[in-house]
Amino acid sequence: MAKQLSEEQIYEEAKKRVKAKRDFWSHFGAWAAVSALLIIIWALTDLGGYPWFLWPVCMWGFFVLIHYLYLRIFVFKQKAESIEIEKEAEKIKKEQS
Repeated sequence: MAKQLSEEQIYEEAKKRVKAKRDFWSHFGAWAAVSALLIIIWALTDLGGYPWFLWPVCMWGFFVLIHYLYLRIFVFKQKAESIEIEKEAEKIKKEQS
């Protein structure tokens, strides 16, 4: 059956998830701000020239995407699994009744 968490464990898990979300949004915000700054620098200095800003924007953007996927796949997968376990446990309880 599903393992019941204590109130303290639930609080710690919630705290961990909030920190993971906050870290991602900080990472995304920094990427967006720096990307905008690089595009502005390119536009002011060499508009129409080689779009060199694409290299750092795309490479850092790739890591932001990896961060997002990590958050969705690994951190919140546990939540989805616990919900699925609870559903199956309820089915078993109904079958036994």
